[in-house]
Amino acid sequence: MLKVIGLGYPRTGTMSLKHALELLGFGPCYHMIEVFDRPDDPDFWLGALNNRNIDWEDVFRDFQSTADAPACYFSEALFQHYPQAKYILTVRDAESWYDSFLATVYQAITHPENAPDDQHRKVQAMAQTLLLDTMLEGRFEDRAAAIDSYNRHNSLVRSLIPRSQLLEFEVAEGWPPLCEFLEVPIPKEPFPTSNSRAEFQERFSVEHSPMGQ
Repeated sequence: MLKVIGLGYPRTGTMSLKHALELLGFGPCYHMIEVFDRPDDPDFWLGALNNRNIDWEDVFRDFQSTADAPACYFSEALFQHYPQAKYILTVRDAESWYDSFLATVYQAITHPENAPDDQHRKVQAMAQTLLLDTMLEGRFEDRAAAIDSYNRHNSLVRSLIPRSQLLEFEVAEGWPPLCEFLEVPIPKEPFPTSNSRAEFQERFSVEHSPMGQ
């Protein structure tokens, strides 16, 4: 049963949030990175996108939390299914978000020739449909349209989740606001920082193309 649900867009510090939640005892945390090791998950998320009759526990049974896509797109359905959970909206400056997404996620999705195996290709195809075609309405290359989508998503989350259950969080703030919200002690370990632009590009064999500069 999910206890903590992250609804921030990819490239808003979601990997750092995943590691932070796991350090705080809310793991495992489901993140897009898990989908690469779970052969059935791309089909599950496409089914959810197509409004099939799905059971959220089919994908979240072994997890206490989630962050990042694909889950962040389904904020309304998740809130209906998990009304008692705590929700975290990771945010960053919209212009900075666009530049980061462009140089990383967008390049990975739109270069399937870099995929090392069939599972990676399945995940890329799912991400194309869910992230680029649906969440970003097929208009990511239009900077203003993509930023508008990002801002509208954040506004939807703010209007949907009761204030007492929602933390709007920039990962640069570190442990204090997160631990206060989750009512847990601040750990001795530094707040995790991971999945930088360079780390992402190396992991997914993404070259820093002129479009991503």
